[in-house]
Amino acid sequence: MSGPKLILLDPRDNVLVCTAPIAAGEALPIDGAVVAAPEDVAVGHKVARVDLADGEKVLKYGAPIGSMKAAAAKGAWIHMHNMKSDYIPTHDRKTASQSSTA
Repeated sequence: MSGPKLILLDPRDNVLVCTAPIAAGEALPIDGAVVAAPEDVAVGHKVARVDLADGEKVLKYGAPIGSMKAAAAKGAWIHMHNMKSDYIPTHDRKTASQSSTA
């Protein structure tokens, strides 16, 4: 695949979305800098565009989608291990859909 592996959905976002698998150690161009990916990142997952602090709002599509549960450096994988939803009790869609039908 050619083209960027990370895309910015909105200029206000503090995360980027992965469009192709990223391997740990791979060079990631982010806002004019190059950082090494600290771990593998799957397609569709998020990568920190900037250093994110514990408790900081995660912005995607220009809107807050959750909060950090732990700090993450620029280039880090952002997912349910270090981010929580501010809108549903869990990031697990299966659990969320079960609780909405109860």
